[in-house]
Amino acid sequence: MSQAAVVPTHTKTVFLGEIAKYEGQTMTEFFAVAQKQFSRKRDGAAYLTLRLTDRTGQCEAKMWDNFEPCADTFEAGDVVKAQVEVSGWNGRPQLTIKKLRRASAEEYSLADFQPHTTLSIDELWTKLNAFVDSFTDPFLQQLVRSFLDDPEIAASLRSAPAAKYLHHAWIGGLLEHIVSLLGLCDRVTPHYPQVHRDLVMTAAILHDIGKLEELRWSLSFDYTLEGQMLGHITLGIAMIEKRIAVIPGFPPRLRLLVEHIVLSHHGKYEFGSPKLPMTPEAILFHYLDDLDAKMYSVRTELDRSAQNGRGPREMTEWVHSLERPLLDSRAFLDSGAPLGEADRTNLSEPDAEVTSDALPAEE
Repeated sequence: MSQAAVVPTHTKTVFLGEIAKYEGQTMTEFFAVAQKQFSRKRDGAAYLTLRLTDRTGQCEAKMWDNFEPCADTFEAGDVVKAQVEVSGWNGRPQLTIKKLRRASAEEYSLADFQPHTTLSIDELWTKLNAFVDSFTDPFLQQLVRSFLDDPEIAASLRSAPAAKYLHHAWIGGLLEHIVSLLGLCDRVTPHYPQVHRDLVMTAAILHDIGKLEELRWSLSFDYTLEGQMLGHITLGIAMIEKRIAVIPGFPPRLRLLVEHIVLSHHGKYEFGSPKLPMTPEAILFHYLDDLDAKMYSVRTELDRSAQNGRGPREMTEWVHSLERPLLDSRAFLDSGAPLGEADRTNLSEPDAEVTSDALPAEE
C-alpha cells in the first residue's frame, strides 16, 4: 500500500518552524532524519547528532546517552518517533533526544515532512507555458518545448526543489523559481534593447535543469551520486546538448550562446561557475537569478526568525548565505519602535558550524 493511501494513526501537532515556543518543555513527536552522524566530546565519549526536519523547517538534535541500541535501526531519510527536550543554544533552538525509534509508515503522513510551495503548481505550469508561447525565436522555443513536452521531465519539473537547503528548497520550488525569473526577465529585457529576450527567457527555464538529476527529493532533499560528482551545471549542459542534437538545423551560434549562459550563471569562479558571463544576456541573467535567489532567502530567514519568537525590533541570527543578520523592515515600521530602542543583538557572526549555507544564495 502506498504512503498516500495510509491513514496515519498519529496527527502531528508540533512542527519545527515553531519549536522555539516550546523551550523548556519535553514532548514526543515524529520527525524526518535529514542527517545522521556520530560525534565525540572532548573527553572522547561518543554521542549521536541528527538534523531533524519536517515541512516547516529543521533543527539540530543530540542524543548524549543510551543511543547505541537505536542508532542502527534507522538511517537518514527515515521518519523517527522521538521524545525530545527543547532548549536554546547560541540563539537557536536545539533538541536533546531522550528516546528514539524508527516510525512505521502507518504512523505518520508524508505531507507533514515535505515543504511545499504555497502557490498552485497548475497555475505556475500554465504561466510557464504562456511565456514559452510568447517566444519569437522558433529554435529556442523548440528547444524549451522538447523539455516541457517530455512527460518524465515535466513531472519532475513540477515537483523538484530548487536547492537542498537554500532558496526555494521545497516541493515545487524549482518551478516557482523559474516562473519568478521569467516574470523578471519579461519586465527587464525591454529596458535593454541590445539584449535578446528569448535567449534570456530560455536561460531562466534551462539554467537549473540539471537539478532534476542532481537532487533527489522525498522525505528530505539530498544529492544523487551524479549530483555530488558532476553538479547541476555539467548535468544540465549534457541534457541541453542531447536535445539540441535532434533539432534539425539548430544554429551552432545560438547553441554556443545558450550553453554559455548556463555555464556562467553562477557569475564567479569561486561560486562554482566554470566561466564568467561574457555576453549581455549572460551578465543580465546572472544578476536576475542571484537577485531572485537572495530575495527568497531573505523572506525565508525573516519568516523563520518570526516563527522562532523574535520581535519586529530584533535582528535575525547570522545568515551564512548572505553573511549578515537581517531586519524585517516592514514589520519594524509597523511596530512604531523608536530607533534608539531597536535591539542591537546578533550583529556579529556566532560561533556556529559552517555548512553548505555558507555558499552564495544560488547553490
